[in-house]
Amino acid sequence: MATYNKFNAFVADLANKVHNFGSDTFKIMLTNTAPTAANAVKADITEISSGNGYSTGGASLTLTSSSQSGGTYSYKATAANPTWTASGNMATFRYVVLYNSTAASGNLIAWWDNGSGVSLTTGQTFTVTLDGTNGVFQIA
Repeated sequence: MATYNKFNAFVADLANKVHNFGSDTFKIMLTNTAPTAANAVKADITEISSGNGYSTGGASLTLTSSSQSGGTYSYKATAANPTWTASGNMATFRYVVLYNSTAASGNLIAWWDNGSGVSLTTGQTFTVTLDGTNGVFQIA
């Protein structure tokens, strides 16, 4: 997986109790428009078109564990990494975005850059491989 990039608003959202990593639903969506650290909510991101294996809103994550040890909190997800299989020519994307779909505005958390556009044709798959050891992110 590419390098983790945090949205700046994520820090304030944590302090303002926007996210509950114990009960909220978190999703990964795909975009071909570069996110910026200043983006704050899902509406700030241009998601790829639904169809041919991709559904609007992206794929839900399943929390496998979250824990705190020595002042570092680690959020780990998912038992099955999100995967999309094209059933036609899926819209090209480059960026993978993590957001909170429970929060009314779809508050953004982080994004990853694949380095170039990804184009899937019928039968091809794309899997987001999250770090099962260190977690999706850590807060220290």
